[in-house]
Amino acid sequence: MIRKRGLAALIMSALVVGSVLALAVLAQAGTHDEDEEARRSIRGAGTTMVEGGTGPPSFTPIVTKVAFHWSKSAGSFECLALAPSADAGAPGSGNFDTNIMYVTGEIASAEISGRTAVLKGSATVTGAGAGSNRPFTATVTRGGPGATLVLEVSGLTFKEIMLQGQFSF
Repeated sequence: MIRKRGLAALIMSALVVGSVLALAVLAQAGTHDEDEEARRSIRGAGTTMVEGGTGPPSFTPIVTKVAFHWSKSAGSFECLALAPSADAGAPGSGNFDTNIMYVTGEIASAEISGRTAVLKGSATVTGAGAGSNRPFTATVTRGGPGATLVLEVSGLTFKEIMLQGQFSF
């Protein structure tokens, strides 16, 4: 009788330990899939400043509000460019209150190489470079403030520096 109880307890213990181990393996497999998906996704949002602003002769500063995401072969890109309505030195010249360009579109492809991701797609552009179905390329470097974005659309190139936010992949 005692041997039967001991044997039953041993079998029960083996089943419990086996079940716990199986659950641990399954939990790791789920985490691995989530980690793998996170490595394949590209996302970011923040405020950037365009290097050189509008360029000569006025060099009016431009800030952008940018947001994008890419995962599982699909994604979207948004970029709103703002400039001050007042001339430099005038009251309000530091208020970025004029929409000078808006780019909104779907990302068709994305490629990651080291600390850089290249997003390509087609967008509708309003303001500077306005038009529909405009091909765009956005090249981003990973990171927070100081990370970069180079946006090429409608024959224009904007080199931007992240002030606030994060680009991650």
